[in-house]
Amino acid sequence: MKLRHEWKHEITAADGRILSSRLSAAARRDCHGQNGQYEIRSLYFDDPQDTALREKLDGVARREKFRIRYYDGNTSYICLEKKSKLDSLCGKRSVLLSLQEVQALLNGVLDWMPHSGRPLVQELYWKMNTQGLRPKTIVDYTREAYVFPAGNVRITLDSNIRTGLRSTDFLNPACVTVPVGDSPLILEVKWDEFLPDVIRAAVQLPGRHTSAFSKYAACRVYG
Repeated sequence: MKLRHEWKHEITAADGRILSSRLSAAARRDCHGQNGQYEIRSLYFDDPQDTALREKLDGVARREKFRIRYYDGNTSYICLEKKSKLDSLCGKRSVLLSLQEVQALLNGVLDWMPHSGRPLVQELYWKMNTQGLRPKTIVDYTREAYVFPAGNVRITLDSNIRTGLRSTDFLNPACVTVPVGDSPLILEVKWDEFLPDVIRAAVQLPGRHTSAFSKYAACRVYG
């Protein structure tokens, strides 16, 4: 798993409009979704002690979390992802799951997982059995994404963050999610070895500093 640099900023709606204009000129809109914008639904896992949540809130330098997600309501393409964090570096491993596999997982039927032939699925199975990992909450949001080839840069603007509260009805398009308080827009910038000056300049906003905002933590505020 390759580790990448990551900046994360909480910004305002006005900041978001400024960045959209700048990034449209400096970078290319992501090829997914409608003009680089799409909806994301994720289901996060945690253990009975809420270790993933507590480590995030406590600022633990080395941590990980599992989630499954799909895009624009399309359940024919569902990913299992493991997000790893080491200080300001981040990495992600992912593998596809079928709709039937996800439904079985949500129903607590896990016997297919150790025989799946996919190491990430097998790792989740092991941690569900040894650490008690279980689906915890749904996180919905809208993403606007840009890419820049040099440095393998990806810039995203996430808005309209919504929580499923304690619901894990991940595959139900009618599952109700509610806005997370006064959640800000979230700017994320990820890159490999270097961040090109043109992108560094485009994402600069006066008075904005890196933050540790977590959509998962924000969506757990109600339990």
